[in-house]
Amino acid sequence: MRIHRIMSDIITKKLHSGKAIVLIGARQVGKTTLLNDCLQGYENVLWMNGDNLETRTLMANITVERYRSMLGKNNVVVIDEAQRIEDIGLKSKLLTDNFPEVQLVITGSSSLDIANKVNEPLTGRKWEYRLFPLSYGELAAHFGAMQEWQKLPVRLVYGCYPDVVCNPGSEREVLNNLTESYLYKDVLVWERIKRPDKVVRLLQALAYQVGSEVSTNELSQMVELDRSTVEKYINLLEQSQVVFRLGAFSRNLRTEIKSGRKIYFYDNGVRNTLIGNLSPIDMRADVGALWENFMVGELLKKNHYELTYAKSYFWRTTQQQEVDYIEECDGKMKAYEFKWNPAKKAKVSKTFVNAYPGVEVQTITRENYMDFL
Repeated sequence: MRIHRIMSDIITKKLHSGKAIVLIGARQVGKTTLLNDCLQGYENVLWMNGDNLETRTLMANITVERYRSMLGKNNVVVIDEAQRIEDIGLKSKLLTDNFPEVQLVITGSSSLDIANKVNEPLTGRKWEYRLFPLSYGELAAHFGAMQEWQKLPVRLVYGCYPDVVCNPGSEREVLNNLTESYLYKDVLVWERIKRPDKVVRLLQALAYQVGSEVSTNELSQMVELDRSTVEKYINLLEQSQVVFRLGAFSRNLRTEIKSGRKIYFYDNGVRNTLIGNLSPIDMRADVGALWENFMVGELLKKNHYELTYAKSYFWRTTQQQEVDYIEECDGKMKAYEFKWNPAKKAKVSKTFVNAYPGVEVQTITRENYMDFL
């Protein structure tokens, strides 16, 4: 089963535009499959993989002359998992500066490593994009909106990783393999993490707090680590495309929380696997949290793929008045409440409405979510 990815259209248009293309995304989100689609019409493509020792050895002491002999007639070079190659930024710059006719494409599963290694050397020389698990838009285009609406309870539990979606009936097995492989390969084996068991406990604690404001003090007590280590681990988990954060929106009121944050998972299936709960929706007490995590993630994907550059926040006051999700783009604000049950009306904060007149707070439920995505 091949599901068309929105990002493939964006990348195809950027090929041979004079800059390197950097594609970041967690393992198994479909980066290599996407690039195969983008490069179908190209015959002369050199593929390398940073996970392979042979590739790392070949690139160890790369020179212009060695590049020339490696390239031959190839006018596209793809380096998968490029963060594994030492000094990949400088080596990429050497290629792009000396072979302007060659399109360089770099992929990485760790945005922290890629950013550290390519940002400065490739300043002004790259297009950078991110790939996520399958989005609602991609799934609806492939399966149809009605079928995707019927599959919503499945998506909330098992998530939207391509391998999960393409193996109905084997979701539990695929998710366990996926979570074990990419979490342990890209996160828990990093030298900077000295206590991997604590990271698992931290992930589980974050999974139980989806949709709630996160306190570093509370987390440090729960997992028995100091605050600075908890903060470092959260940063690493975010850079590894496991979780992402929303900051607090504040502008007009002294009572607005200014430094709070919520943490969400990029994929519901990974979140549920971490806590060992893949029960159906109608048997769960956390459906509200799953719905919020799903919708915040889908809006993030939509904004990224549409290149809106919207900023995302939540809003809360010290009196616990709250708006689930706020977007700000080009000076315009949108505000949303997420309710799984369409019959349950959202209580819109009058404090927010008065502080930000003209900003309508819309409620997204399972009956109307397709209108927003």
